[in-house]
Amino acid sequence: MTEKSKALSITAFATLLLVAFMMGANHVAARFAFNHGVDVITAVSFRSAVTALVVGLILWQQKVQIQIQPHHKKYLPLIGLIIAVQSVCLYSSVARLPVALALLAFNTYPLSTAFWARVLYKHQPEKAVLWSMPIILVGLALALDVMGAASGLGASEHWAQIGSGVAFALAASATFGLALVYTQHETVGLDGRVRTFSSMSLVGVLAVAVAVSQGGFHLPNAPAGWWGLGMLTFLYGTAFTILFTVLPRLGVVGNSAIMNVEPVFALTLAWALLDQAIAPIQLVGAALVVGAVMWLGLRKR
Repeated sequence: MTEKSKALSITAFATLLLVAFMMGANHVAARFAFNHGVDVITAVSFRSAVTALVVGLILWQQKVQIQIQPHHKKYLPLIGLIIAVQSVCLYSSVARLPVALALLAFNTYPLSTAFWARVLYKHQPEKAVLWSMPIILVGLALALDVMGAASGLGASEHWAQIGSGVAFALAASATFGLALVYTQHETVGLDGRVRTFSSMSLVGVLAVAVAVSQGGFHLPNAPAGWWGLGMLTFLYGTAFTILFTVLPRLGVVGNSAIMNVEPVFALTLAWALLDQAIAPIQLVGAALVVGAVMWLGLRKR
């Protein structure tokens, strides 16, 4: 390995960690916004509209040729709609659960992806996915404290508190897996920047339409809420900008498994800024989920 390639590898790794940090911080910022008057639809509207604008400017600045085939026109709106549902579900989970737990439940999406690939395209799941499945599920069960032992509340009362948040996170996982499968099979040959611009634009339009139909945006009622809304929008948009401008030049795939350390960053930030802490046994579960998902992404194929 030459010194140059080594330097690029270190730069790429650091950049991936930066993106993971921004994604985790985006959800912590969202919780600040939700705690101070912002609703989920408003957060999705601001985040998606600004991200679509940023990616659109990238397309214009880089003079990307937009070549959309008739087949793509059929599936791009569907993928955008699915991503809209996924965005609302994930932020709804973040509003109800400790941020790290919401992201851990969402990080089961490799299992959702394998499920949809099997149902829609008859793809047999890889052995690695089958082997990792029980590890991820056991880790998730520990992280969520399914029996309520760590919380001391008992299973019934504990699930009364976290049930809706977990349901939203798993719905986000299921819809994200579906979007990934459709993207892989139905948008072949389409530039990733164009695909992202299409999805974010549709999500933004749908979110704004829903907000208007419900009487308008729910804006922050305190300075902390404005900081949260501004930072979640900035962090998400900046992370996507890096994904589509810096990482391709470094030869790094945008969805590298390194970015699955996002819940770890979220856990640290939520503990420091939101005073959200989880029990040691839940940390063990979190490590199992993150480790298994990273192993799936980094394995040789």
